Amino acid sequence: VAVPADQITLKPKGAGHLEAGALPLAGLTAWQGLVRHGGLKSGQRVLVHAGAGGVGHLAVQIAKARGAYVVATASPGKLDFVRNLGADEVIDYTKGDFTDQVRDIDLVLDPMGGDHAQRSLKVLKRGGVLVSLLDVSNDTRAQASARDIRVEHMSVVPDREGLLELARLIDANKLTVHVAKSFPLDQAGAAHAFLATKPIGKVVLSL
Repeated sequence: VAVPADQITLKPKGAGHLEAGALPLAGLTAWQGLVRHGGLKSGQRVLVHAGAGGVGHLAVQIAKARGAYVVATASPGKLDFVRNLGADEVIDYTKGDFTDQVRDIDLVLDPMGGDHAQRSLKVLKRGGVLVSLLDVSNDTRAQASARDIRVEHMSVVPDREGLLELARLIDANKLTVHVAKSFPLDQAGAAHAFLATKPIGKVVLSL
């Protein structure tokens, strides 16, 4: 496999090969969403949707490592997992609307799509930032503009600086990649079926 030299870095010493393999896409998505697109600063209040997911569980830890107050949403069976990641508040999204349970958020990271983006506007401060991994409707953008909320639709890009930062966090014991399960490459179908059950963390194909 040929890869441009500016898109790779050494494996973090604190991560195994499975964890290192699971890190780049989800880790860079979380890091770029929070830092590059969201402009995350220490002391800000951050809401991470799907805090136990592949991107979400890394975003919670990255935000905490950068000094944020972190609120995350999760399903009932995943609440303790997200708390143990360091989240300051965890919202069970099956018990009412998250918009009734949190306020004064500076930055929302939304990997969910659907109506989450529009609903998230209700919890953001004026001047806050909504970062979505999926496209945001024109109506939502108009509502955001009226409240001086910046909307960022992001797609992850190769980023050696981001990989180095993620490696530093892992080696400083501030970031852990949770691998829910690994499958050999010839069981990719089974891996997709398992992924559909919405497991905690990442699912990995191994060679």
